[in-house]
Amino acid sequence: MKKTLVAVAVASIVLVGCGPDEEKAVAQTEKPYTLETDQQKLGYSLGLMLGERLKADVEELDVDALRRAVETVYSGDEPLLKPEEVEATMMAFQQAKMAEQQAEFTKISEDNLKKGQEYLAENGKKEGVVTTESGLQYEELTAGEGESPKAEDTVKVHYRGSLISGTDFDSSYSRGEPVSFPLNGVIPGWTEGLQLMKTGGKARLVLPAELAYGPGGMGDAIGPNETLVFEVELLEINPAE
Repeated sequence: MKKTLVAVAVASIVLVGCGPDEEKAVAQTEKPYTLETDQQKLGYSLGLMLGERLKADVEELDVDALRRAVETVYSGDEPLLKPEEVEATMMAFQQAKMAEQQAEFTKISEDNLKKGQEYLAENGKKEGVVTTESGLQYEELTAGEGESPKAEDTVKVHYRGSLISGTDFDSSYSRGEPVSFPLNGVIPGWTEGLQLMKTGGKARLVLPAELAYGPGGMGDAIGPNETLVFEVELLEINPAE
């Protein structure tokens, strides 16, 4: 089991100034660290909170250097780094972190785009699937009647949205009520796809990334360059005035 940040720091303080033999002797006789006073509990609690935050951003941390810096602040001793050196160190760390995150984001984006293209190529071969000039894939599940909506109209629909992995990211069915919106105020794949439907109809729409949320994705639910799948029921059309 890994030691907590504070536990490691406490052990380091105990061993400062000891030689190898002394360290071994201390390790053999040292009692488990216990929290007996309110100050100890406070220090330990702060250490846990700090450790959790640090671990989220820094995978490998020199805990001894961290301990010495905290001791320096509380003892009032002269820091080993000048303020400008601290600033430069933190800036370099942040830049490296940003570069690492950007590289990871780019890889995810490229992987999603490739998987989406492969999915579209296979889905497009299925009977009943029509691929439009824009790349949208449309499959009628239930035929509707009457007029099709225009881009300026407001529509009422029930829908389920999922990734090509099958994971649902949104559903009006799960919320128990349909939604209404101007058709020209949504993502391009929806604006185009709903205009192919008639009232009462149900269709399956597969949207390539450029007709969905593109390289930016949408929050945590939809990654960059995700191909999206929607099952949509067109319940009502309210023509624009």
